[in-house]
Amino acid sequence: MTNAMDAASLNAFMMAEFPQVARDFRVERVAPMEADVRMLIGENHLRPGGTVSGPSMFTLGDLAMYAVLLGMIGPVALAVTTNANIDFLRKPEAGRDLIGAARLLKLGKTLAVGDVLIRNEGSDDVLARASMTYAIPPRR
Repeated sequence: MTNAMDAASLNAFMMAEFPQVARDFRVERVAPMEADVRMLIGENHLRPGGTVSGPSMFTLGDLAMYAVLLGMIGPVALAVTTNANIDFLRKPEAGRDLIGAARLLKLGKTLAVGDVLIRNEGSDDVLARASMTYAIPPRR
């Protein structure tokens, strides 16, 4: 399998289609059925106590899954999340970006299923694990 989009084209697509969140994220690596996305942590991602909030981590998981899917099928803006589950395992370390490592487990014509492991930059410890299903709209 080959990729339909690389990291640079995914970042450009996100900036054009989703500028409201694109500035907080960077697709760093795309490979067949895999993608790594960096969340550039800022004050807007923190909760009381100075750690990254759960909603911010969920957003990284969802965006990483979107990136790996579009990396395989191309720029299909209307692909949407149909199911999501996230387990928070550890508290993120303050002041460090998060990396979402996404992989597709199944890529069908209408549905894609995958998971995302979220870690602090430079750490092997998994902070959260997200399972996602995306609906792929019909393409002409």
